[in-house]
Amino acid sequence: MTDHTTTGRPEHLRGLHAGLERAAAERGLLDVAYRIVDSPVGRLLVAATERGIVRIAFELQDFDTVLQSLADRVSPRVLEAPGRLERAALELDEYFDRRRTSFDLPLDFRLTGGFRGEVQRLLPGIGYGHTTSYAELAHAAGRPRAFRAVGTACATNPLPVVVPCHRVLRGDGSLGGYAGGLDAKRALLRLESA
Repeated sequence: MTDHTTTGRPEHLRGLHAGLERAAAERGLLDVAYRIVDSPVGRLLVAATERGIVRIAFELQDFDTVLQSLADRVSPRVLEAPGRLERAALELDEYFDRRRTSFDLPLDFRLTGGFRGEVQRLLPGIGYGHTTSYAELAHAAGRPRAFRAVGTACATNPLPVVVPCHRVLRGDGSLGGYAGGLDAKRALLRLESA
C-alpha cells in the first residue's frame, strides 16, 4: 500500500509538499484535505472539506480506494494537508486517551442521505459508554421495523468513531458488524467502558 504520510518523506520533499499544500489552499484549489492519524485501532484516514470532516476510514478499507471515492464523489482536488486537520487529529488523540467523550468537529454529511443519513445523525445521541440496539435505533428514527436498514446505515457510516456507530449492537447484545472490523469495535467499546 502507498504510504500517504509526509513524515516518511525526505526533508526536501516535505518542503515541496508543504509549498504545494499552501499554494493549493491560497488559490482555492484544495477541496478535500486529508491526513493519516495513528490510533489504538490502527491508522485512520481523516478527510475534510470546507464544511467539515467528510470521511474517516480504517486502513483495512484501503486508503487509496477511499481517496479515489472522495475524488469521484466530492472533488478531484484532493491533497494530503495535515495542517487543515490538526484539530481533528487532536480531538481523536484526546478521545483515544480517554480525555474526550464527544467530538466538537464540524461534519460534512454529503456522502450520505435519506434514511441512512437520518440514522447517522442520531448516532451522536448515544452517550459515551452506552450502547443501543439496531431495533431501538430504528424506533428512535421513527421506523420501528427498519432495523435492517439501520444496520445498513451503520455499516455505511462515512464518519466512524466520530459518529459512533460502534455503539450499536444486535438485540441479543452481540456486536453485529463494523467497517473497521470486530476487533476495532470491541476496542472502542472497551475504551469507552473503562
